[in-house]
Amino acid sequence: MITIKDIAKEANVSEGTVDRVIHNRSGVSKKTAAKVKKILEQHNFSVNPVASALAMKNKHQISVLIPEYNDDDLFWKSPYLGILKAATDVMSFGVQVNSFTYNQYNPISYLTTFNELLETKPTAVIMVPNFSKETQEIVDQLEAIDIPYLFLNIDIKGFKNMAYVGQDSYTAGYIAGKLMHFNIPQSSEFLIIQSRHNITKNNAVSNRIKGFNDYFIKNKIESKIQTLKIENLNNSQETKEKINNYLKLHTGIKGIFVPSSRIYIVVDCMESIHLKNIELIGFDNTPQNTQCLLNDAVSFLISQKPFDQGYQAVRLLADFLIQNKIPSPKIYLPIDILIKENVKYNMRNDYILEE
Repeated sequence: MITIKDIAKEANVSEGTVDRVIHNRSGVSKKTAAKVKKILEQHNFSVNPVASALAMKNKHQISVLIPEYNDDDLFWKSPYLGILKAATDVMSFGVQVNSFTYNQYNPISYLTTFNELLETKPTAVIMVPNFSKETQEIVDQLEAIDIPYLFLNIDIKGFKNMAYVGQDSYTAGYIAGKLMHFNIPQSSEFLIIQSRHNITKNNAVSNRIKGFNDYFIKNKIESKIQTLKIENLNNSQETKEKINNYLKLHTGIKGIFVPSSRIYIVVDCMESIHLKNIELIGFDNTPQNTQCLLNDAVSFLISQKPFDQGYQAVRLLADFLIQNKIPSPKIYLPIDILIKENVKYNMRNDYILEE
């Protein structure tokens, strides 16, 4: 007997897409729907009403608490699309996925959005724990009502999250230090640029900085590493003045490390004379960052595979809910080193549905 899985394989689409076509749900292109329907007809496929009813009866809900994205900060778009793609794949197994977005710079928005999420009575929760204090409040509520939760992208110690899905931030920072040393082998001055928000709020950024510094310490490389803290990187005029004034006063700086996805802002603010003489390393292949890499303004980008993070998180929780499959506590995604010549091959097709 042919299954939905068989149909999906033959049509080269996801099982979730086949399920959408079978039940006449929206979200599938006409071209894909026609292709799937033709294969269904060829195999005289019919839905088992008993199995379908059981799947609906045993529905689980995974709720996701994730930062919102905008044109100035597109990083969170990729994990969000990964979540949506996984949602279509697990739908046929009776798992529904709902996303709730919050302002990553506002702890009140974080808590308010969580309360909205909780009102939907989720079976399990995926969350990006941007704030330590508020995260403690959230997990206390989840644990009180026995709802399992998983951390995505940011790994904070001291909590009972079922698993963490994301990058090994310390190792990624260590690799950034190694890349910087490869490009500038002699003893030099390096600058780390970060926003004040990330200093205390984002554990991933802190771990990257520690890894970067540790590379030079552990390998006994005599290099001076300085830090420039900027209140708000989005304030372009303030950022431009602070960066260029700092570089004019510290003429020995040969490399800049930006431990977040905002390196394109630093590039946009730097005067051309500095861009020509300083190596820059940052994170994430957002469109703006990738353009900086292609323009030779940035030497390396380190990718943390955000699309895969979102996708893997949903699939892990779905396997737990359906099959009681306990995930490993740390699910680290590969650390990709991107350069001008290979970045286009790393660009993940982040479309939710097949065309």
